[in-house]
Amino acid sequence: MATGPVTDPFAPERRRPPIAGRWHTATVAGVRRPLQRSVQLRLDVHGRMDHMPGQHYVVRLTAPDGYTAQRSYSVASSPADPLVELFVERLEDGEVSTHLADVVEPGDVLEVRGPLGGWFVWDGATPALLVAGGTGVVPLVSMVRTARDLGRPDLLRVAVSARTLAELPYADELLAAGARVVLTREPHGVRSAGRLTPADLLPLWEPGQTAYVCGSASFADAAGQLLLGLGMRPEDIRVEQFGPSGG
Repeated sequence: MATGPVTDPFAPERRRPPIAGRWHTATVAGVRRPLQRSVQLRLDVHGRMDHMPGQHYVVRLTAPDGYTAQRSYSVASSPADPLVELFVERLEDGEVSTHLADVVEPGDVLEVRGPLGGWFVWDGATPALLVAGGTGVVPLVSMVRTARDLGRPDLLRVAVSARTLAELPYADELLAAGARVVLTREPHGVRSAGRLTPADLLPLWEPGQTAYVCGSASFADAAGQLLLGLGMRPEDIRVEQFGPSGG
C-alpha cells in the first residue's frame, strides 16, 4: 500500500469518469501465486486514473497472428495504492487466465482497459454489507482496503464463503478485518461446515446499509435471497456475478 498521508480518493476534484474505450499499457511490477490455480498481479498502469472500489479492468492478449482474447478482472487494491492489483483464478480452458497464471513475469507489458463499472462501486462514505463467495471476495477486498485507508472500517460488515480456508483468497486480510468466514467443506472456529445462512448475516445487518454481493451465479442468487429475507430492499442490493465466460 501507499505510504504517508492518504488522500481522499473520493474528493470531488478527483472524481473523473472512466474512459471506457481507451486501452493502456501496464507493466507487470509483481507476480505472486498465493493459492493453487491462481495468480496475484501488481500492475503499473501507464496513464492510470484512480478507480473506485468495486471496479474492474479488462486485460487483452494479442497473439502473433493477430488473434485477441480478453477477460475482465476485479481490482483488489485501494485507490491509494500506486499500483493496480488483480487476482486471477486459473481456469483450465481459460485463454487469458492460463497465460496470466503460467507465463506472465515481472517486466512484461500487458494491454488493459479501465477502470470500468459504475454500479458495483462503494462510495467510501456509506455503510455497506459485503457478501462474497470464493474469488468473488476480490472487489470486496478493495472496499475493505479503502475503508482502512480512509479510517472508516466501521462502515463495513463482511461475510465470505469458500470451500476451505486454504482456498479463500486474501483469507488472512479478511479475518484481520473482522469478516465472518463460512466454509462449506470444513469447520471454522465454533461453526461447523455448511452454506451461508440467515444466522450468519443477521448480526451484520443494520438498516441503511447497501449490500454488495459477488460470486458465482448460484451463490449470488442464494445470497440475494438471504438478504431479502432479512428485510433488505431489492434496490439496496447490488450483485456482481462471475463465471468461466465472464458472465
